[in-house]
Amino acid sequence: MQEYLNKILCGDCIDLMHNIPDNSIDAIFADAPYNLQLGAKTLYRPEDQTAARAVRDEWDSFESQQQYIEFTRQWLTECKRILKPNGAMWTIGSYHNIFQIGAVLQELGFWILNDIVWVKTNPMPNFRGTRFTNAHETLIWATPKKTGKYTFNYETMKKLNNGKQMRSDWDINICLGEERIKDETGKSLHNTQKPMDLLRRVILSSTKQNDIILDPFSGSGTTAAVAKELNRRFIGIDKDKKYVEASIKRIEKIQPIDLTDIEVSAPKRDAIKVAFQELISGGVLFTGQTLISPHGERVMITKDGQLVHSLYGKASIHVMAARLQHSVSFNGWNYWFVEKRDGTLVSIDTLRQYIRDIKENMKKAI
Repeated sequence: MQEYLNKILCGDCIDLMHNIPDNSIDAIFADAPYNLQLGAKTLYRPEDQTAARAVRDEWDSFESQQQYIEFTRQWLTECKRILKPNGAMWTIGSYHNIFQIGAVLQELGFWILNDIVWVKTNPMPNFRGTRFTNAHETLIWATPKKTGKYTFNYETMKKLNNGKQMRSDWDINICLGEERIKDETGKSLHNTQKPMDLLRRVILSSTKQNDIILDPFSGSGTTAAVAKELNRRFIGIDKDKKYVEASIKRIEKIQPIDLTDIEVSAPKRDAIKVAFQELISGGVLFTGQTLISPHGERVMITKDGQLVHSLYGKASIHVMAARLQHSVSFNGWNYWFVEKRDGTLVSIDTLRQYIRDIKENMKKAI
């Protein structure tokens, strides 16, 4: 394992991941081939008829959708094996592949925490004028286990968002200008190089300093570069020797930055206490409302702030969660969810943070 740390490795990611121990990686960012299947036809800009950059590389070519899905299943299987139970799994893609990746993630038992929409503030136009301009990509943030105590640096994200909760739509420029890595001819080295600002947000949100971050499709080395900048350890893997060589040169120039004024730690012991009953009195929950567990069990909130189950009787959010898990104790804040009108689930811990924010603001105003 040590021989891989802080290096960019040349080879097939599935083969190389075989050599990484189980449960040893804190986070993975995977920018896998998109399987665009663009063919040989060249796209030209209408204003000057110059050729537009497009992905027709060999690494993005697959014989069929089934071959692509099987390839996805193989590398994600390795990712799940080497990730720590509370690790972060990030993938990114377009409409060509992200739904297939998401399906395989769920098939393998990953628990999806969020899908993030990267809104490209300066997207490439649709030159043929036959569809909407494709102005976004989708990131999926998942963890290997439903009950994993994953890292989410809520306060850091809030600080980066001018004191407001970070939303799941991120407005970030595509990679252009000096940030784009060039080859010996002065052309862009990699067609799908991601902006460093995107990786900064991913890494700052879901990892801690000194964590190990793996990128199995390292490309131009953006994940590794940002990991080094933010005082994280990294492992990059790519099949293409020219990408590996360029990445190594790029990373050598990166200097870690002082994170004192960027990362915000808020230990739970220092956080303002919020009781479950306060969610009811604060109006974010109500008596008679149904809460749902990750496994689909349903309980009802009673007027005294307890939960009632048809088989397990009446108990607090923690005791009821422990009963259903056949455990001595369990953190109910991470176990119970509310179903929104659109069918999505929101954790009661997220609702607790809403009440905590109100109390913090009142405290500051006094």
